[in-house]
Amino acid sequence: MEVELVKTFYFDAAHSLAAAPDGHKCRQMHGHGYRVDIHVTGQVDPQAGWLMDFGDLKKIVAPLIDSLDHKNLNEIDGLANSTSEMLAKYLWDHIAADIPQLSGVTVWESSTSRCIYRGK
Repeated sequence: MEVELVKTFYFDAAHSLAAAPDGHKCRQMHGHGYRVDIHVTGQVDPQAGWLMDFGDLKKIVAPLIDSLDHKNLNEIDGLANSTSEMLAKYLWDHIAADIPQLSGVTVWESSTSRCIYRGK
């Protein structure tokens, strides 16, 4: 049986988008209460009854999320242009090696705006 699990994380951070057009409100420093969903897809282990322990996902992802919390994302190496798209790829790149079943990273910058990155 194939399933997709999703584990959700939250953090708050500031950024500005210098590449946005002149006059765009996102060129100014501002913040978001980000929500990040980590998706894993694969076959359920018949013995364990699960694809992956949610606790194992948390052990891998939480330290990375903590490193972003209450930071200026523009000051983090690799996030100078910290759009939702670039943030989703950054997160993927930092966890994919430890989560072989990784199938998506969703970054919510608001309750109505999100980006889903599914890898290369």
